[in-house]
This record gives sequence, C-alpha cells and structure tokens, in this order.
Amino acid sequence: MKLLITGGAGFIGSAVVRQAIGQGHVVVNLDALTYAACLENVASVADHPDYCFVQADICDPSALETVFAIHRPDAVMHLAAESHVDRSIDGPGAFMETNIMGTYNMLQAARAFWESQGRPADFRFHHISTDEVFGTLPDDPAVQFTETTAYDPRSPYSASKAASDHLVRAWHETYALPVVLSNCSNNYGPYHFPEKLVPVIILNALAGKPLPIYGDGSNIRDWLYVEDHADALLTVLTRGALGRSYNIGGENELSNLDLVCKLCAILDDKRPRDQGSYADLITFVTDRPGHDARYAIDPTRIRTELGWRPSVTVDEGLSRTVDWYLANEPWWRALQARDGVGERLGVRT
Repeated sequence: MKLLITGGAGFIGSAVVRQAIGQGHVVVNLDALTYAACLENVASVADHPDYCFVQADICDPSALETVFAIHRPDAVMHLAAESHVDRSIDGPGAFMETNIMGTYNMLQAARAFWESQGRPADFRFHHISTDEVFGTLPDDPAVQFTETTAYDPRSPYSASKAASDHLVRAWHETYALPVVLSNCSNNYGPYHFPEKLVPVIILNALAGKPLPIYGDGSNIRDWLYVEDHADALLTVLTRGALGRSYNIGGENELSNLDLVCKLCAILDDKRPRDQGSYADLITFVTDRPGHDARYAIDPTRIRTELGWRPSVTVDEGLSRTVDWYLANEPWWRALQARDGVGERLGVRT
C-alpha cells in the first residue's frame, strides 16, 4: 500500500516509517519538523525509491489537500501530535491546536479525498493514540485498561488526545469514513527524544548528573518497545476491523523507580562509573500535577483477533536502548543542544 504517515520524523512515527518500508509499502512521510522531530530518524530510508518526505503542518488544511491530491494514499497513519505531558501543563494551547484541530483537519482532508475516489472500501484512516486517555488505575494487577474503559483524561495532553479519539469515531459514525484506532502504553527505544524518562536517565547518568524521579517513584507504567509498537500498528492497519479500537501494550509493568534501577544496573555493566553505582545518583523530586498512579493495558483483543504479541522483553529492550544511546552520541548531543532542550532535562513519562 501507499501509506501517508503523519509525524514520521518523530520517535514512534519514524519507527513506523522504517518498518513500513521494510515490509514493502510505499511511504509518504508528512511532518512539520517541530522541536521533537529529526530527519536523522529516517536517514536509513531517505534514499529508498519508495520513500518520500513532505514538510507540512496538519494545522494547514490547504497543505493537506495538496498532499492528498498529489500522493493519493491508500491509507493514512496519523501519529503527528504534541505528546509531552509536562509541556502540556506549561502551555496547553499548542496541544489543543495540534491534537484536536490538527486531527480534525486530517479527517476532513482524508474524507474529501476518499469521497472523491468513490469511497473505496479498502481505504483506511488509522488514528494512533495513548492509554493516558483512560486516566489512572488502582494498584491492582487484576485491573487493566480495555478498549471499553471509560475515558477519564487527567492532563491537557491526555484530554486533547481523548478529544481527537472522539472525533475519529464521530467521522466513522457520521460520514462512514473507514477508520481503525489504537491506544498504546509508554514507548521506549532508539531515537527517543532526550527529554523523556528513559533517555533522560541514560544521558544524565552518563553525564554524572542527578537521576530525577517524580514523587517516590511508585507510579507504574506498561513499557512497550517502540519497534514492537510499530509492528503492532502496521498489523492493526492491515488487519484491524473497521471502526474497531485496539489497545497495544508491552506486557511489562514497572514502577518508575524499578525502571530507573534496571537502567542503572545495565549502565553499571556496560559503562561502569569510576566510583559506585549509577543508582547512587537517583534523586526524588516534587511530583507533577495530576500525575496518574498506574497505567496497564489488557491486550486480549489484539492478541485474540489479530494474533499480535510483543516480542521484546523489558530487560532486552532496555539493554538494546542503552546500547543505541552509547553508540549514537552525535544524534542526542545535537538534539540536546537545540531549542534549549538540555535545560529542560528532568523526569518525563
């Protein structure tokens, strides 16, 4: 298929681009190249004959109309979004504009194109979202998010993503636009932007800086290796039922403190400190507002309907991630140096 992938120069989007090309799809990567995007993320496929990059903003309806008219995609994978919780607390406006109005613009452009082509039955609009739209869970392993869990967003970021999910479902019900949706747990892996939790811990540790953890570190997340997520997204796109949503998780629940301790142990082995363990650098900082206690995904639907399960354990994935950051210092140094990102480094989930 020819895929129009929005946000394909970002962390998750670039993993989808790389896997889609590897699976033989034609890819049109649409990205506005805002602060968290980096074309180095897709450098490995930049010269591939089935790859094309378009710099455009999903908040620009005329640009989207042009992209659809020129490239005529068979499917859309909509990943472009503002996704940083702390930034949403500091400045929510950009999240409302990009995540809500940007998704509206994408839906309108896709609908207009789909209708102009005679409403082909095999067209797909895949909207990629987050488990944060469901709010928080109690500390009970038996309770997990399912696709029917009521929405209860707690931050400007999660509220904006919840709104975008509702728009996608409304366009399916009202206009019959053929859509699929997915909600994922916390991603980690290569090319992760340096202000998120896993890279912050790795890079602060290498620099001998404090390793900041919100509160007492008891907040629990389900950790999903980004390349597993990309594989799951392409599975949902090609095999998911229309109008259906799929929760995608890593089946790896860890508290933030346990995650950081695992990273410290891996670094102790791969790049030992002169004195002591990297865990000696752990520092607890004031919790952020509205910090959800626990996220956990029930993956029954995607496992039973589509036969998908994650292939990378959290220990293997964290080891691969540390190896990647150790081997790619020029990539993260360049990102730390731009737009004051280095000044913002702190705990991020």
